[in-house]
Parts: sequence; structure tokens; C-alpha cells
Amino acid sequence: MQHEPMPESAEETGILAREGGASIAYVRQSGKGPGIVFLGGFRSDMTGIKATHLAAVARDRGQAFVRFDYRGHGADAPRFARHTVGDWIEDAIEVLDRLTQGPQILVGSSMGGWIMQHVALARPDRIAGLVGIASASDFTERLIWPNLPEASRTRLATEGRITVPSLYDPAGYVITAKLIEEGRRHLLLPGPIPINCPVRLLHGTKDTDVPWPLTVELAEALASTDVVVALIKDGDHRLSAPAQLARIAAAVAELSGTEEAAWGDRR
Repeated sequence: MQHEPMPESAEETGILAREGGASIAYVRQSGKGPGIVFLGGFRSDMTGIKATHLAAVARDRGQAFVRFDYRGHGADAPRFARHTVGDWIEDAIEVLDRLTQGPQILVGSSMGGWIMQHVALARPDRIAGLVGIASASDFTERLIWPNLPEASRTRLATEGRITVPSLYDPAGYVITAKLIEEGRRHLLLPGPIPINCPVRLLHGTKDTDVPWPLTVELAEALASTDVVVALIKDGDHRLSAPAQLARIAAAVAELSGTEEAAWGDRR
């Protein structure tokens, strides 16, 4: 069941309860459509700079916006190792179904770029467009598994989990055998991927986490003919510098049916 519409300009912070005591935390802004749903990356949360920047721009425009934390992310991070890509796809669909109304633009960052594809396949009639930011399509199979030494693969098989170094967390990231194995059930490349809505894909050429050719491969795999790839010279994986945030906001504005300068010029 969808929530009732909120008063204009209202903001709601809440929790969607999930099975096993887990939860999805969210912040929802009311406003006009098409709405925007931000899908974060692996081990990221809804307080990141891209999510909050787009939320502020949407608020200025009076446009509906939802950001949220998958199970095992944000405040639910202690449960991270319990969950897999399939769980996070289910979470995103749950947010779309319960917290939004009408057409939505999905903005997927890194892993969120993979998840947004699955949401678009599950709910094609609800999706007005997709904006991918350094989309990490099939990342468990394309980026994690090939880079694991044989000793790490052996430990995954025998112990069920390993910890790998991360530039974003001094403690490293826990990778489970379940994450890799379950991820294989959700692979979409090399396609074809029967998504037919407009798609805008942005990627930095200096991204050392997700190589930009993966975004080009995604663009070629999509059924839609309205697909634009923007390679940002010297952009890293985060794409969070002011000019890069402006490019992301402009892509969202284009799919929203407006190209007003406020979207591209906000700092």
C-alpha cells in the first residue's frame, strides 16, 4: 500500500520495517513529478554528498525526492554481511512501491546503477528515466571476483567471508561468499537489457574503482535508443566536485522535462 500524499514541501523521515528485524531508513520530500529516487552505492548511505545535493536541488524545484538506506547500510550497517544484491534490489522496489507515486527518475550511484536497472525491469511502467553515476553493473562478478587472489577465493569457500582493503573504510569491507554467489543470479551484461526509457550515464575517466568502459558496455546493452554517455575527463569514482554535481543535476533536469539553469548552476 502506498503512503498518502504529503503536504506540499513537507519532508518525512521514517523507517520501512523488513523481515528479520532489519529496516530501510528513508527521507522523503513531497513535490511535483516526475519524482526522483536516489539509489546509493555499496556500503554508502543516504547522507552522501550526491544524495543530499540532489535532494536540495529537488527541494528548490518543488520536485518529489526519496533517498534511503538499503538493509545493512547506514544505521543498519552492523547487519551488512547478512545481505546480498538481491536483498538490495528488493529494498529499492519496496521504496518505489510504498513511498512514491507516479513516474519516477531513478538515480543510481555505483552499485545503485546496477540496482536501478533491475528496478526498471521490475516496474517499467513507473520509470520515467534512469541516471547512472559510475554505474557498477554486475560488480560482484566483474569487479570483485576477478581481483581476488586465489588464497582469498579459497578462504571464501572455506570460511564464507573475507575482509578486503578499501579506500573508503580503514577497517576494510567484508565480502561474503553469499554476496558473490547470489550476485550471479542478477547479472545483466552483456545483455541485451530490455529497458526502453531514456537513460543518461555519467562516468569519470580517472575512476579506479569502476572502469569507464563498463558504462559504455551498459549503454550498448540497453534496448533504449535514447541513451547518452558522458565521460568526465579527470573525474574519479565519487564525481562529487561542484561541476560534477552540476552535471548530474542537469541530467536529472533533462529527464524531468526542464533544463532550467538552476539545476546546472547550483553550488
